Amino acid sequence: MTVPLKTRVLLADDHPVVRRGLRDVLDAEADFQVVAEVDDGASAVSRALDDDVDLAILDVTMPRLTGLQAAAELAQRRPELRVLMLSMHDNEEYFFEALRAGASGYVLKSVVDRDVVEACRATMRGEPFVYPGAVKALIRDYVDRVQSGEDPASDPLSRRESEVIKLIAEGHTSKEIAALLVISEKTVERHRANVLAKLGLRNKVDLTRYAIRRGLVTP
Repeated sequence: MTVPLKTRVLLADDHPVVRRGLRDVLDAEADFQVVAEVDDGASAVSRALDDDVDLAILDVTMPRLTGLQAAAELAQRRPELRVLMLSMHDNEEYFFEALRAGASGYVLKSVVDRDVVEACRATMRGEPFVYPGAVKALIRDYVDRVQSGEDPASDPLSRRESEVIKLIAEGHTSKEIAALLVISEKTVERHRANVLAKLGLRNKVDLTRYAIRRGLVTP
């Protein structure tokens, strides 16, 4: 997905003050335009299906559908849409649920003025946004997996697949990866599809999380 010159944003939060603050922050940036606001998860899904929305910012806890439920539905119905989760909870369970639901990042309301622009730009580049507390959660999750008996040395991927996943996690496009590895773009996409199937993953955020766990990239 090519990053548009001006990203059109949907804000979904049941608190008008939060939406107003987000709108003020984003509309002050030349590359963002808030095109819609809604106050519940079902409305967020309905509005985000329109093709004039490039990025949906969803509050985790909303009426009708939660942000997590809305994100999961949008991932199925409009997978090209970028989704960023907003929450007052510095909670690793919510963070991992957001990634599983298809969100590219998780922004805390307590620091939204500081982080939201960076998070939106990373999301539109196809990169995950990981706040500091979540990095610790990722590390703890890795340690827990090792302690539960998973073999950190085992790797179901071939050398080439690992190379492709590393480059994807670093933010390279298929065209760039093809040039770096001197293979065709079709081969890059085939490797990507094979890895998703092998690991039971769904998208780039999942691949990036795996790459962090395997030590292919640093968070």
